[in-house]
Formats: sequence, C-alpha cells, structure tokens
Amino acid sequence: MRASNVSYLVKKGISSVWKNFIMSFASFSILLVSLLQISIAVLIMANINIIMGNIEDTNQIAIFIKEDASEADITHIRQVLDGNSDLTDVKYISPDEGIEHFKEDLGEYSELLGYLEENPVPHSFFARVTDLSKIRPVVTAILSIEGVEEVRAPYDFASALQNIRSMFSVIVIGILVTLVVVSIVIISNTIRSSVFARRNEITIMKYVGATNGFIKLPFFVEGMFVGVLAGAASWGLAWFIYDSIFSLFTDNFTLWEMFGFFNLIPFDNVCWTVLGINCAAGALLGAVGTVISMGKYLKV
Repeated sequence: MRASNVSYLVKKGISSVWKNFIMSFASFSILLVSLLQISIAVLIMANINIIMGNIEDTNQIAIFIKEDASEADITHIRQVLDGNSDLTDVKYISPDEGIEHFKEDLGEYSELLGYLEENPVPHSFFARVTDLSKIRPVVTAILSIEGVEEVRAPYDFASALQNIRSMFSVIVIGILVTLVVVSIVIISNTIRSSVFARRNEITIMKYVGATNGFIKLPFFVEGMFVGVLAGAASWGLAWFIYDSIFSLFTDNFTLWEMFGFFNLIPFDNVCWTVLGINCAAGALLGAVGTVISMGKYLKV
C-alpha cells in the first residue's frame, strides 16, 4: 500500500470518530470506565501490599542472654545477629536500660522496683525478622548461639499475617482477572455494535473492490484513537480519585500511621507510567477489538 493511501486512510479513520460520534462515544465511555476501574484497583492494591509490609515490619523478637554470659559472649552474639541476613534493626539492651524501660511501662507504680535488691532484667537483644515466613527457622538458629537463653517471637501474629497476605493475594488476583474479563467482554460487545451500525459501509467497500487491509485500516486507526483518548481521560480521572483517597490518609497521618498507612505511593511518582499503560492498553483494546469485531462483515 502506498504512503499516500496510508495517510488518507489514517485521516479517514480519525475523521470517522466525529462522523460516527454516538457509537465512538459509546466505545470511549466503556473503555474509560474499564481502564479507570483497573487503574484504581491496581493502585489501591499496590498500596495495600505496602501497608501489609509495614505491618509485618512491626514484628519484633526478643533475645535474652544467659545470666553468666561474659562481655565476650555478648559481643559474639551481636556479631552473629548482625551477620544474619534474615534479621534487621538489631538492638542491644543492657540490664540498666531494660529496667528503665520497665519503669516507664509501670508508670506511677515504678517505685515498687526500688524494693528489689538487684536488677532482674537480663542482657537482651531485640530484632526484626525480614520475612515472617522464616520466623521459626530464624528463632531456631538464634537459640543455637552459645550464650542465648531464650527467644520470644510473635508466632501467632506471624501466622495470622501470613494467612491474611495469602488470602489477600488470592482476592487481588481474582478481582483483577474479573475486571479484565468483564472489561474485555463489554468492550467487545460495544465495539461489535459500533461496527454493526456501519456494516453497509463495509459491504459497499468490498463490492467496489477494496481489499481487507484497505477496509480495516481506518477502523483500526479509529479504534486506536478512541482507545488513546479513553486512556488519557481515565488517567486524569484516576489521578483525581486517587489523590482524593490518598489525602484521607495524609491529612491525619499520625492516626493512620498506627495502622501501617505510611510510605504509600503518591500518584505523582507513577503518573507517567499510569498514563503510558492506560493509553497503550486503550489503543490495543480499541484497535484490536474493532478489527476482530468486523471480521464477519468482510466475508462478502
């Protein structure tokens, strides 16, 4: 096909958007709603994954050292803990620091500790496990270190959080698959209706000798153009909706931070990525959907 023909057909495809405004607008609206739903769902789910990670990071294990452990033993334990890649934020608490923390926890009853003849708080370490699924083998490894007497770990918390994360992953995949399938079905039916309304135009072009490629290209361009417009529009709406939701958690940051709502993704950080993906997905769905839907009308 000559370049002049391609240029003509591209212009015809774009102009057809306005000539068949009602059906083009229907396709645009369906693409817009579908892309908007998927965009918001993906962004919210990405943030929920971050929140789950933040909650996981609050886990902490307490490592208590034997009473007769020497300074050399404590130094050795610190070196082993620091070298364990499954641990982070390793912190040593001396008996004096431990009793002070205990007094703070007791508040007005802290004076009762003054009756103790000696400090009962042992040398200890506190650390976080980077992956809660490894908490049991990590605790076993720590207990094998010479000088460690006891390790206290939030097994129930870790197990519950892992179950929630697994369930959440299944729900996320299910929602995304459902949204994609429903969107494709609705978009396909809408585009098929648009093509059906112009079946006479396709038939006439076939009778005058136009090739399938010559007929498809304007429809392809039209579908792509509508898809890009829908992608751009869904991006703008997603930005507005997402920022509105995002502000709910940033306006009262201290309150929400307690529940792990921090380090959330600002839309500014992903806006161009979302725009590119939305426009590309819209163009692909619009163009391919249009061409596939008109297939039977080319058999004249």
